[in-house]
This record gives sequence, structure tokens and C-alpha cells, in this order.
Amino acid sequence: MKQLISVRAIIRENNKTLLLKRAAGRQSILGKFELPGGKIGYGEQPEDALRRYLKDDADLLAQSAQLFDVLTYIDHDDRDIQYTFILYLVSLGQSGSKIKVSEKYDEYAWRRLGDIPQDQLTESAKLLLGISQQQVTTVEKNVPIENPIEGIGIDDTSHVIIYSDGGSRGNPGPSASGFVVMNRQQDVIHQGGMYLGITTNNQAEYHGVRLGLEKALEIGAKTIDFRIDSLLVVNQLNGIYTIKNRELWPINERIKELAEQFDKVSFSHVKREFNQLADGMVNKILNAHEQESKV
Repeated sequence: MKQLISVRAIIRENNKTLLLKRAAGRQSILGKFELPGGKIGYGEQPEDALRRYLKDDADLLAQSAQLFDVLTYIDHDDRDIQYTFILYLVSLGQSGSKIKVSEKYDEYAWRRLGDIPQDQLTESAKLLLGISQQQVTTVEKNVPIENPIEGIGIDDTSHVIIYSDGGSRGNPGPSASGFVVMNRQQDVIHQGGMYLGITTNNQAEYHGVRLGLEKALEIGAKTIDFRIDSLLVVNQLNGIYTIKNRELWPINERIKELAEQFDKVSFSHVKREFNQLADGMVNKILNAHEQESKV
């Protein structure tokens, strides 16, 4: 299955969302509204691609871009294409009233989500706007959160790939962990995470591995390939570096206990841009905690 990575922007002003109406493209999207954005170029960073599309397609400059979510989508027109959408919340500052669309679009509109007829939206816009309205249902400390992936066959889970991540806003500060489980075909079959309270980045990274192992055990996996963007954590888990932080010892022991229950567990380092799925889960949980704290 061919995989394409795309960035999209949710831009809101006065409870309305910015949409662009397609004037070019395949028949199924012509004349329909979608969120600004597009496919990421080879070697391009997601946020750089997002800012490029906003400038080229709407003559807009993003004042800020905050990662909101990452999800996969099977294209209805071509079942051999699986999109990975990286969704950002974007603030425009003072530039929102100066929109000038490119030849790809013939108009733009600010719409309240409840006022948009479904038949006026592209399939991906329906999905992403629906996701943007969802919130993590709980951010209670140490309560696992799982977002099941529907429509993916998961009969063979003997060998899985797990992307895990963790983050702390403050280090130490409010922290969360996230993980994404993929099958051999690299379809996402499970994703989840946990709000941890006040911890460090390294503790959050370790808990992401723990949560991924617990899920893999639950679904009956036998071999696991972990992909982690923290080289320090990878080297510690592979025994190359010694774990000197005592706060990590109990989590590390739990990881060892879990790993012994599988035929094989490997830990590999990947660049941060290839770990956007798990990173998106971490940010989604932390964003939900921040919103809940303001209530």
C-alpha cells in the first residue's frame, strides 16, 4: 500500500473555520471545501510544509502552529493509498482578512462547523473536522487512553511495529506518553497514551514504551520492533548506556519484565519527523489537560 503524508491546518476566528473550495484536482474533490494544506515534500519538515501551503494557496502567514493530532485515512477513490494527516491548530495574527487563493481554489469561506453541509466537503475534510471536535475523554493522571482504529484488519498481530513517545512541558512539568501500534503492512491498528502528571521528558519516554508493551501483550504479539526518537532512551534500553537516574529504574524494570514475555523486542532510533504519530498522541493528551485545567 502506498503511503502519503499530508499536513492540514485548522484556522479559527470567531468560532468559524477557514475552508478553501477546490477548483482543480480529481473529480471527487472538485467544487468541494477542504482544510488548507497538502502533501509533504521529500525531506521537508511538516511545519515548513504547512507554512508553505498557507502562503502559496491563501497568501497567509502563520503566527503560530500547534500540533493537534495525527491520523491515518484510506482514500476512497484509490484503496491502495493510505494518507497520514498531520493536523495543526494555526493562528494567523492580523493576516486573516487578507486571504488570496491560488489557482487550485476558486473561493474561501469562514464557516461554523454545524453550518457546513456534508456534501460540500471533501472526504478528508469530513474526517479531519470531525476529529477536531473530539476531545480526549479523560486526562486523569495514570488512566490509560486508547483511540481504537476501525476498519483495519488485525488478524495477524504476531509481529508489530510500535512508535512510542513522551513529552514534558517544563521538564519537569505536565507530561504525557503516547504509542502507535502497526501491523506488518504498517497499518495503524492501535493508538493510545496516558497523562502522567508532573514528570520529566525521559520518564514520559519510558512510560510510552511501557504502554506500548502492555498493549502488544494484550493483542498477542510475539515480536516487536520499537521506533523511538530519543537516542538516549534507545541506547539505555539496548544496554549501551547506563541508567543513572534512579527515578527511571522502576519503569525500566517493568519494561524488562514485559519484554521477557515476547519472543523478541528490538529498539531502534528514528528521526523525530518519522515519529509524528506517537508525538501527536502526546500533544493531544497534553492539550486536553490544558483545556480541562482552564475550565
